[in-house]
Formats: sequence, C-alpha cells, structure tokens
Amino acid sequence: MVVTDTDIEDWRQVHNAIIPDELGFDDVRERLQRNHLDVAYLGEALVACTTVRPPSPDLAEPIVIVRVLPDYRRQGIGATLLERALGQAAESGGEGVATIVWEPNVDGLRFATAHGFTDEIDRYVPDGETSAYLTLRRTK
Repeated sequence: MVVTDTDIEDWRQVHNAIIPDELGFDDVRERLQRNHLDVAYLGEALVACTTVRPPSPDLAEPIVIVRVLPDYRRQGIGATLLERALGQAAESGGEGVATIVWEPNVDGLRFATAHGFTDEIDRYVPDGETSAYLTLRRTK
C-alpha cells in the first residue's frame, strides 16, 4: 500500500517508466485520495505498481491496472499482483472488472488479454497524443 513519500515516488517512477503521461509527485498524491495504489519489490528492487479504481458514475466496474517494469516481466509478478488487485477490486463493489492499457504497450495488451480482459468497452486518445488508451472488460 502506498503510504509514505518514498512509496509515492516509487509508484510514480514505475508509472512514468511505462506510461508516457508523465505524472508529478502531487498528481500521484491526488490519485491516492480516490484509488488504491501499491508498489511491489523483489528484494530491494522496485519492480511494479498497481492501481485499483473503485466503480464510478462513468463505469460501474472497478478498474485494475498492473504495471511491471520490463526487466521483471514474464516471471509471474504481474499475475500475482493482478490476483491481489482483483481482490481489492471485489471489495470496492461494482459489477465485473476492467483494466486500461496504453495501446502501444504490446506486453501490457498481451498480459491483459491472457488474463481475460478481451472485451473493449472504451478507447480514447488524450488531447495532444496520438496513441489510444483501451478500457477492456474481463470476460472470463
């Protein structure tokens, strides 16, 4: 669970390494007010972060997002973190579960579809960007 300033900075570091939307420290602190954020380590090494967004008026399903740094992928870390995030999402209520993946993140898309997130329910391109973010519902 992200609690300390160090946790916030570590979560931000993983997010910004994977997603081009460069978040500042205060951006993460604000997200912490409405989402459950976690960071993961392998020994002393920072390897991943997760986000669980509760259901909202815009989407009845909670959103789970798992981000694993490239050097630590395909080792089961993402699957373990996803299971934990799914448990947190279930506690937040809502119907089903969804994720959001930046379309150029081929590894992220492969991970999401391998874990049942196959039903695309939204696609958006932020102002000033050319790549879409996909919202995928879990179907299995």
